[in-house]
Amino acid sequence: MPSVWTLAWRSTRKDYGGVTRRSNVMSIALLVIVVIVLLILLRSLRIASEWQRAVILRLGRFHKTKGPGIYLVFPVVDAVAQVIDLRIQTTTITAEQALTRDTVAVGVDAIVFWQVDNAESAAIHIANYREAIERVAQTSLREMIGSTDLSRLLSDRKAADEQLRATISEKTNSWGVVARSVEIKDVSIPRELQDAMSRQAQAEREKDARVTLASAEREIAEQVLAAASLYGHDPNALKLRQMNLLYEMNKERGVTVLIPTDMANSLGGLIGLTQAVGNAQKSE
Repeated sequence: MPSVWTLAWRSTRKDYGGVTRRSNVMSIALLVIVVIVLLILLRSLRIASEWQRAVILRLGRFHKTKGPGIYLVFPVVDAVAQVIDLRIQTTTITAEQALTRDTVAVGVDAIVFWQVDNAESAAIHIANYREAIERVAQTSLREMIGSTDLSRLLSDRKAADEQLRATISEKTNSWGVVARSVEIKDVSIPRELQDAMSRQAQAEREKDARVTLASAEREIAEQVLAAASLYGHDPNALKLRQMNLLYEMNKERGVTVLIPTDMANSLGGLIGLTQAVGNAQKSE
């Protein structure tokens, strides 16, 4: 028969084995829990860039926008509806054969600079804000062309740009999208109209040139008339003018001029008078 000590040792061994097994089970369970928690954390951790905003839905309803940086999304409960880019973006729009208010078919190319101002509205109120902004910009461009005369569209681009920007922003504000600026790149018109406008511009320039020439001739005639009136009332002024003409004629060419006797006598008297006045001034 086994002794009392043998039975006690066997009992103690059995108890120790049971404790060891229970400890192993608890360790495995704890390891499984830690792994599950780590997996949940890995799936929950998200990173948004500086220009990004994440729209979070909790149980299907809007919860908040998160970012930039690290944020948590709890599995099953939360969902990222959309990650919105807040940087300024560009969209090119074109309108071909659009009629202006004065019924001229033109083609217009423009660039729209737009930006998401409210990430919540851009994610919830419209399905695809990028496509929507392009469609709205396209229709707004045609509306602007239809309400503007060709001459104003060609001469005042800045006013047309501002009108188009305001129209687009008014339509997209409810989506959280704002048009920052619009720039019209090119306005193309039919070649026949270009030729007609070129001829019109040339005619306008010729008219302005003739008006300027006629104005100059009128001023010259007025000055000549004033000079004739002065010469008629002052014979000495006329004689001085005659002397100046003779000097100008003989200054460059060196020609000999024959002067009638009466004219020479009058000029000689005038020259003598001028010299006498000059000598008197010097003596003083």
